[in-house]
Amino acid sequence: MAPIVHLVRHAQGYHNLSLENQWIHDPDLTDLGMKQCEDLCATFPYQGKITHLVASPIRRTIFTCQYSFAPAAKAGKKIIALQDAQEVSFYPCDTGSDVNKLKEEFGGLVDFQHVTEDWNDKTPGSKYYPDPKKLEARARSARLFLRDLIKDAGDDAQVVLVTHGGILHFLTEDWSGIDPGRGTGWVNTEYRSYEFADKTGQDPNASLVELPESCRRRKGSEVALTDAEKREWRAAYDEMFEEELKDCIEGFAKRQATVKTEA
Repeated sequence: MAPIVHLVRHAQGYHNLSLENQWIHDPDLTDLGMKQCEDLCATFPYQGKITHLVASPIRRTIFTCQYSFAPAAKAGKKIIALQDAQEVSFYPCDTGSDVNKLKEEFGGLVDFQHVTEDWNDKTPGSKYYPDPKKLEARARSARLFLRDLIKDAGDDAQVVLVTHGGILHFLTEDWSGIDPGRGTGWVNTEYRSYEFADKTGQDPNASLVELPESCRRRKGSEVALTDAEKREWRAAYDEMFEEELKDCIEGFAKRQATVKTEA
């Protein structure tokens, strides 16, 4: 059996409750979000097979990983923080906390050695500004990281990556099922299982392919999209993405103008 990568969207955070809550910086999970973690922990069928835990350094993904995969975390597996797996937008809810603050909060639970001091810089000139080409590049970088992480762990390796609804489409190179209301085709704590398309480990893109049983679990079918359908979904995502970016920029401008007026 080839190594498996389980991709998971985080549980519900307070930013998921309303558009206004997108201005909350690095928010906590809601009570429902905590319940979603408990449910995933109870129903995830591969708990005893997890070899690696990885999460975006944003707090809600770390908490989701900690509570949803509690058996592995309690057994001593550290959660590896992967900054390239952070969410796409630069709303405050999708901008992480300073790494030193995260180290104080999570202590030895999380391995932050791969997180740089500027990981939460999302200004236009930064690596993490929400530009489609930059997003494609860092999604590729994240896939390569995962492939390197498990290359010496044997064919039975199973890595869990807890991340976000937007970047998941770039990680999987699959834009199907987009819901404009939540900006993603993934629901909270949904997981899908993948393997690397190239079993030799030479693919420079490290592309993933969803496992048949994962497709059946969520779609009831293994029927793949046609190339034309894939292009249509990507075009729909790009249109939605541009509109969200515009709204975010305008929102920041309005808030800055309000601050200047009040001053």
